[in-house]
Parts: sequence; structure tokens; C-alpha cells
Amino acid sequence: MDDISVFIRKIESEIEELTPGTLKPETHYRELPEWSSMHALILIALSETEYDVSLSGEDLRKCETLRDVHTLISTRT
Repeated sequence: MDDISVFIRKIESEIEELTPGTLKPETHYRELPEWSSMHALILIALSETEYDVSLSGEDLRKCETLRDVHTLISTRT
């Protein structure tokens, strides 16, 4: 599993509406004005392709911050 800064850069590169450097480990990603269900699907796909970890919508709902998502993926790799 990548370190959290690499993980965040990958997310920022996948979500066109985000300016690089916007996200932090403590970011409550669902509260971002740019966040939508499409971005949740992007995050799920990123987890699958980059880390071979399946995430569900319920998994993402249980996570508050990007650090939580990173930790969840780390525990499943």
C-alpha cells in the first residue's frame, strides 16, 4: 500500500475538479463541494485497480476522512 500522500495524489489526479494539493489526510471527502456519487465510484475503481481491494458504498459511508479510507484499504491488502 502506498503512503497516504501518494494515495491522495492518485485521488486528486482522478477527480478533475480538484486542484492538486487540495486534499489532506484529515479531509472529510464527502463534505467537499465537488464530491458526488460519481466520485465515490472513481474511488472504488481506484481501490480495485491500484490496490486490488474491493470497496463498497457502505465501506465509504463508514469512512469519515481520506485517512480512514487509506487505513481501510491498507487493512485489506
